[in-house]
Amino acid sequence: MSRGEVIRFLILRSIGNFLLLFAIFGVLATFGPAIYYEVSFKIVQARGIKYAVVDTQTSPLGEILKKQKAENSQGISGGFAQVLAGPKEQILMPKDTDFSILIPRLGASTKVFPNIDPSNQNEFLPILRSGVAHARGTVFPGMAGNIYLFAHSTDNFWDVGRYNAVFYLLKDLKPGDDIIVFFENQRHNYVVTESRIVDSQDISYITKANTGKEQLILQTCWPPGTTWKRLLVFAKPK
Repeated sequence: MSRGEVIRFLILRSIGNFLLLFAIFGVLATFGPAIYYEVSFKIVQARGIKYAVVDTQTSPLGEILKKQKAENSQGISGGFAQVLAGPKEQILMPKDTDFSILIPRLGASTKVFPNIDPSNQNEFLPILRSGVAHARGTVFPGMAGNIYLFAHSTDNFWDVGRYNAVFYLLKDLKPGDDIIVFFENQRHNYVVTESRIVDSQDISYITKANTGKEQLILQTCWPPGTTWKRLLVFAKPK
């Protein structure tokens, strides 16, 4: 092989390696949040980790919280490390007691932004990059009617990583699972009753929100990374 052929071979191999690394980076950047939540959830289930919700450090669960903080100070810094090596009793705290949702089975806690227009992408897409949206026109916790919260909405699968992935795991909720919503510094407890997959154009639960019976509805896209259908999780006051 001549010197020129060797140089061409090295250049082509370098380009090939670069394209491969670029593709891997693109996949991780796109699906990273979903992969993180899926893997974390599987580890939580395998280790038997249980989450308890506490709203103040003066709660009876305060001792568990202190223990968890002590273990964190010894090198368990939270996040994925907490799932891998943290205690089997862990604490979930609301991001904001003005409006937050916590799902113990999923180890999820995130802020909810109120009165977001679900028909206006320019309004709800920026919100869904950092939290969960409450659909304008639906009621609030403690009121009779449908409380409609939605997250993870994208037009294209390559945009998945741009949005908050906390609702990716709604598919893993089962009847009897707890959901806690904090609203105006008050805690509201709900229990999952069922899940449904509906057409993406079905907005009846939003337009007919005043049903006279309090019901929490969580919405995410289905299948993940598409807008083909909607996965709805229904819960009633506990």
